[in-house]
Amino acid sequence: MALMASRTKLFRLLTTLTTKAPILGSGSCSNGVKGPVRVDRGGGLGLTAYSTSAVAQQEPGVVGSRHLGLEILGVKDYEDYRRSLYGEITHKALLVDAVGTLVVPSQPMAQIYRKIGEKYGVEYSEAEILNRYRRAYEQPWGRSRLRYVNDGRPFWQYIVSSSTGCSDSQYFEELYNYYTTNKAWHLCDPDAEKVFQALRKAGVKVAIVSNFDTRLRPLLQDLNCEHWFDAVAVSAEVEAEKPNPTIFLKACELLGVKPEDAVHVGDDRRNDIWGARDAGCDAWLWGSDVHSFKEVAQRVGVLV
Repeated sequence: MALMASRTKLFRLLTTLTTKAPILGSGSCSNGVKGPVRVDRGGGLGLTAYSTSAVAQQEPGVVGSRHLGLEILGVKDYEDYRRSLYGEITHKALLVDAVGTLVVPSQPMAQIYRKIGEKYGVEYSEAEILNRYRRAYEQPWGRSRLRYVNDGRPFWQYIVSSSTGCSDSQYFEELYNYYTTNKAWHLCDPDAEKVFQALRKAGVKVAIVSNFDTRLRPLLQDLNCEHWFDAVAVSAEVEAEKPNPTIFLKACELLGVKPEDAVHVGDDRRNDIWGARDAGCDAWLWGSDVHSFKEVAQRVGVLV
């Protein structure tokens, strides 16, 4: 009876108190751009979506995912509730966003566009490149319902030429290939490897869920971290981009778990939190609900 009452109370709180915050803020792992920060999404050839990690920090009344309002129930109460239902380990699977959560750009996008482009005649300043990029990316992409189809080249060729005024194919290929290497990216959390190892040893399956083109897999190999994951769900392969719940459901299918047994961690409120919820998964906002993968593991019930 007590457990039933607890579930009823939780459901009422969820249906009456959940709010959606504006998609604006600064990420916990910055790419070097000042002001309202966007972090690189997808192919890494530019800034593509506002990061929302700071939104919950700025708005303490914002309610998280299934853990509800932390000010109302508290983190411990929510974790106790999950354990009362599922046991000591609260989730059977962890889904992880790639760019902005697992990896971040090593240098600002506009700086790289400018630096590589100088020998191809690019004359725009970094500020001009950034502004032109944002305008280009925000325009509807008419060639496909998805931006990242297969290797994403047509989309990124449009973005690069619009951002820099340079349509030189050699420039594009150099820039495109640069963002497939570990020169362009680094891990956001240096403890990620040992945390994922501990999670998998405890029986928790781990997958990446990312809006990215097919360069994600070779990038993970170059960063020597592809073996950390049991599955990778890439939007260009799944043919669905976050926040479409299809990509989360595909990740759960690849792992062999039900959505309600998985928690997704990502830095974008709309794409990661709302999308995962729509799929039936739990969701934690990176940089707000959780600040490290060690903290993620502890909340799942695995000590590192």
